[in-house]
Amino acid sequence: MPTLTLRGPDLSHWDPENESTWDRRLAWRTLWITTYNLTLAFCVWYLVSAIAPRLNDIGYDLTTGQLYWLVAIPGLAAGLSRLVYMFLPPVVGTRTLVGGSATLLLLPMVGWVLAVRDPGTSYTVLLLLAAASGVGGGAFAGFMPSTSYFFPRRMAGTALGLQAGIGNFGVSLIQLLVPWVVGFGLLGTAALTPQQRADGSSIWLHNAGLVLIPWVLLGMVLAAVWLRRVPVTANFREQLDIFNEKHTWYMTAVYLMTFGAFSGFAAQLGLLIKNMYEGMEGAPDPLKYVFLGPLLGSITRAAWGPLCDRYGGAVWSLVAGIGMTAATVFTAFFLAPTDTSTFGLFLGGMLAIFTFAGIGNAGTFKQMPMIFERRRAGGVIGFTSAIAAFGPFLVGVGLSLVAPQAFFIGAAVYFALCTLLVWRQYARPGAPRPS
Repeated sequence: MPTLTLRGPDLSHWDPENESTWDRRLAWRTLWITTYNLTLAFCVWYLVSAIAPRLNDIGYDLTTGQLYWLVAIPGLAAGLSRLVYMFLPPVVGTRTLVGGSATLLLLPMVGWVLAVRDPGTSYTVLLLLAAASGVGGGAFAGFMPSTSYFFPRRMAGTALGLQAGIGNFGVSLIQLLVPWVVGFGLLGTAALTPQQRADGSSIWLHNAGLVLIPWVLLGMVLAAVWLRRVPVTANFREQLDIFNEKHTWYMTAVYLMTFGAFSGFAAQLGLLIKNMYEGMEGAPDPLKYVFLGPLLGSITRAAWGPLCDRYGGAVWSLVAGIGMTAATVFTAFFLAPTDTSTFGLFLGGMLAIFTFAGIGNAGTFKQMPMIFERRRAGGVIGFTSAIAAFGPFLVGVGLSLVAPQAFFIGAAVYFALCTLLVWRQYARPGAPRPS
């Protein structure tokens, strides 16, 4: 029987900085397939944030604190798994990394389908399923460094901005998609009985997990057929050298400001709105607004990639820090409402935070390939993204421990300190590492 052989360029001397060894088509094909899978991964990461506000409506009896923790756990799991993922690109290669990650996404999707159909599921099991969803966020720390191997530095801002920006869109996609798909039987599964709300109406909440399964299977096939590995290799011990460089830690702090805020507020915004306005006349429906912030942040991250290539990443990281600090202080004035009249101002402040965070995410990912050589840049990208993935956990825990105003003021102070760090190290005339 004849076998199918997929032919491609000789990658043994791969060097994106050398036109004679760089295959542009391979690079862009890798970018789009990896970005497709990354978008699905982010959907799975934020699946819990879309399901949790509805659990008590279908028979669960969870406290406000339990719900905050449930939505926070995927962030904790993503951060921990990113600490593993960051080492994988030069060890297993792009094809295995992306295809294997897509396979792992099936576990939480199937698990949540079963959990929402049984309100007797224990809180411990729900926490474990929330942790399993964190693999979607963990994948980012492997996908982004892997993609950086395929592009020259002059295009790093555009390539990584597009991948991260479109990938981040998965946050909005799942939050926008779930309210729609839970209203009817899906994918030939109408025979699965819907869940009953307290008011007697029906909801197919299990569709939140079902809707993405065919698309994840497609991502697995695309990765297996079209992705390849380039000769960037290093073992675990060799990759530890990034921790001896102070700029690894500086950029980690800055990316925690930008993506930590983006991911944290994206996960908790729905519960924050619900808890602030619940019981008030004309209270806003959180589900109508939670996707807007992540959508704006994703758009600005993708759109600012070319601008970062043109003007450098540091200046945009600086702009982002200034904007995030100001927007956070502004929003803090509207966190203890007595009625719904200030909701528009609160929402405007939150959308400004997301928008500037997206700009900062683009800026930082342009900076890192400029500050570090290729293999170390990949490791730093992975590590900084691992720490920033704790954003949903940190924001969730913070909001469960202190009043929202106190949390936002603390966040504004941190943002201001990171902004000064960007100016001192990267953006000012004569900075140690202009980038």
